[in-house]
Amino acid sequence: MSEKKEIKLIGGKHPADILIRPILTEKAIRLNDDYGKLVFEVHPKATKPEIKKAVEMVFGVKVKKVNTMIVKPKRKRVLTKKGRLYGKTRTWKKAIVTLEKGQKIDLTSIEL
Repeated sequence: MSEKKEIKLIGGKHPADILIRPILTEKAIRLNDDYGKLVFEVHPKATKPEIKKAVEMVFGVKVKKVNTMIVKPKRKRVLTKKGRLYGKTRTWKKAIVTLEKGQKIDLTSIEL
């Protein structure tokens, strides 16, 4: 019989529910290369300790600190034949995770 690997829940949430996706922009890649920081989109109600534990569990690294921010929606305008349509992007939470010295994660192999 195959044994199932037991996954620990963090605050009642699965680590994949806390870490939604990595942000792979030029600025995020530069932060990783220069300062050892990773940028993730996280669950809007995730706390800093939950994010720290999730990164440590998923990637097996030591986290020094976590900074979070709420990214506000931006207004968007689309010009159509019927006129202008207005909308906005969604609100989301961003986490910048600083790793301990000597710790590294390859951004190209991240799968959540």
